[in-house]
Amino acid sequence: MTIIVVISCKTRFDTTTSTYKAVVSPKAFERGKELAFSNCAGCHYDHSVNKFIGTQIHDVPGIAGKVFSANLTHSKTNGIAPKYSDAEIRYLLKTGIARDGRYMAYMLRPNMAEEDINAIIVYLRSDDPAVSAADTTVGLTHFTFIGKAYMDMEAKPIPYKADVNMPAKKDAIANGYYLIDNLGCFHCHSQSLKSIDYQYPDKTKGYLAGGIKFKGENGGEIFASNITPDKNTGIGNYTEAAFLKALKYGVAPDRKLKIPMPKFPLLKDSEINAIYAYLQTVQPKYNVVKKM
Repeated sequence: MTIIVVISCKTRFDTTTSTYKAVVSPKAFERGKELAFSNCAGCHYDHSVNKFIGTQIHDVPGIAGKVFSANLTHSKTNGIAPKYSDAEIRYLLKTGIARDGRYMAYMLRPNMAEEDINAIIVYLRSDDPAVSAADTTVGLTHFTFIGKAYMDMEAKPIPYKADVNMPAKKDAIANGYYLIDNLGCFHCHSQSLKSIDYQYPDKTKGYLAGGIKFKGENGGEIFASNITPDKNTGIGNYTEAAFLKALKYGVAPDRKLKIPMPKFPLLKDSEINAIYAYLQTVQPKYNVVKKM
C-alpha cells in the first residue's frame, strides 16, 4: 500500500486595508536614498545600468529554483512601485506580505521606524535617475517543487509592529543596534539564513559570529566574517577608523572585502561609528571563518 501525505500550508495572507500616504520632504528623500542604497541595493540595484531594475539572487540553491529581485523603478510594465500603494509597500516591509498575499521573508524589516519606512517610499516615488522607469525584467522567479515546499513551510508572516520610533540621536549604541537590524547586517553575519530572528535580532543563532557561505565573484565561495569583538577571530582589533574604512570603502586592515559584502558610501560617519560602538558591546565569540 502506498500512502501519500500532503502537508497543506497557508500560502496567501490578508493584506493591508490602510490608506496611509507617505509624507514628502527633502529630508525624507535624502534619508530614503541613503537607506535604499545601503539596504535595498544589495539585491535590487544593477551597477551596470545604475538602476534599481533587480538582479538574480545567486545564493539560492539550484535545487530550489531561480530567484530574481523585483524592478523597483517607475516602469508601469515591469516596476512594482506603480503597482503598490504606499500602504502596501509599508506593509510588505513590516510583515513580509506582498499586495497579492504572498509571503516574502527576505523583505522583512519589522523593527524599522515609521520615519524610515516613510523615507524609503518617498525615495522610490522620487524622480531620482536610479528609480526612473526602466521597462525591463532581469528574470522571472521560478521555484521547483522542493523550493515551493520549503517556502510554504517557512511562510510565517510577522505581526505588523506599529508606531516604531527612531532611537534617540545621542544614544550611539541604540542607533548601532538599530542599524545592524535594519541594514540587515545580522542576516549575513550570523549562523544561518534559515534561523534569522527578524523580531529579536540578538536572539538569532550565532548572532554576528559569521560563517555563512555565499557565492562570490566568478562563482567562487566567500564566507561572512565574524564581526563580534573577539580579538582572535572577530574584529576586536579594529579601531573605529579602520571599521569606518571597511564599511565605506570595502578595505579592511588585512584585506580588501569582496562581493557580496557591499560598500556603504552613503552612510554617515556618525552612523558607522554608532555601529562600531554597538559591536563593542556584543559578547565576543570565538569562531574561525575562512577568509577568501
